[in-house]
Amino acid sequence: MTTTRGGHPSEDHAAELLSQPRSGDHDGGTAAGEDAAGGAARAHEPRRSPRVSAMMVAGMAALGLGIAVGVLPVPYVIESPGPVYNTLGQGQGTPVIKVTGHESYPAAGNLDLTTVYVDGGPNGPVSILSAFSAWLDKSKSVYPVELIYPTGTTKEEAAEQSAVAMTTSQENAVASALNELKIPFGQQLQAAGLSDGSASAGKIQQDDVLKTINGKDITSLAVIQDELAATKGAPATVVLERDGRPVTETITPKDNGEGRYILGVMLKYLFTFPFDVHISLDKVGGPSAGLMFSLGIIDTVTPGDLTGGKHIAGTGTITPDGTVGAIGGIVQKMQGARAGGATMFLAPAENCPEVVGHIPDGLQVVKVAKLAEARSAVERAGSGGDTSGLPTCDNN
Repeated sequence: MTTTRGGHPSEDHAAELLSQPRSGDHDGGTAAGEDAAGGAARAHEPRRSPRVSAMMVAGMAALGLGIAVGVLPVPYVIESPGPVYNTLGQGQGTPVIKVTGHESYPAAGNLDLTTVYVDGGPNGPVSILSAFSAWLDKSKSVYPVELIYPTGTTKEEAAEQSAVAMTTSQENAVASALNELKIPFGQQLQAAGLSDGSASAGKIQQDDVLKTINGKDITSLAVIQDELAATKGAPATVVLERDGRPVTETITPKDNGEGRYILGVMLKYLFTFPFDVHISLDKVGGPSAGLMFSLGIIDTVTPGDLTGGKHIAGTGTITPDGTVGAIGGIVQKMQGARAGGATMFLAPAENCPEVVGHIPDGLQVVKVAKLAEARSAVERAGSGGDTSGLPTCDNN
């Protein structure tokens, strides 16, 4: 998701009070006569009544108060359509996706990732006028800050989290693309930290690599989840790699309150890929480009054009096994995609409730839950096939 800031200039309008011209001076006369003439002239000047003066003062005060209130910051975040980027194209003269160590093929058409501008929160406050204007704009959405950012999040923390999410989405995109293409690669799970009250406290440390659970190789998170579910909370034997040495621990998982047993470990993937995929995209953060990166990689390392020259856009997080996840700002991303020329949009199935009723004219939205479904939809459109039967958010 991209972030931009913008000021909202205001203008001060001055009112000019015009008075009637005075009567002409009389010729000749003494000083006293001149005083008298002046007094006569003043006697004929229009006089402002106290009531009118009071109304003017009150009006100016109300105007000043309105301006002051209008620029007061409010605890909201405004999302608006951001730019789109073709994953098959170039950014600042450099290919968005560049592959080395494997055959790559030039691709036509567009596989656009979509973005959202975010104003407010840790990036700087928005005013009442800005929030009210956004409420009236169908292309924008307004949310309480706490729905988007945890309380106390700083601008630096938000930027770091966004950058980390982008890096993770790129790694997951490579993994999911290779899985889809049946290209083998190495994959391990590493401990990134422990949750509060973790069952693994004192047994698993940060940066430990999880190797096996009850004798089964840990190749994905699903292996751990399936084993803990099968043993129904019984103690599990976990073999770790710590500083290059094997460590064996027995850990009794805890019920997470929803009937699912967990070790209480935050995990991240460590990948060993057979070739390098470099993704170059400045000033874009967050995890929502994962799906479109995956499709772009597939198109880059396979012969022919996946899109057949069509203009397709989309959004969605991606996991190494190809699961497409929900994202924020779906309404703004559909608007941005259509404005950028897309005629088909790939939307995560989990976002369907937000999609219905907000689809721009001329845009076909296809519901996807897996990378394979997204690839199939793009291939059908690219080959000129009938896309009317593709899943939509209206036929949940």
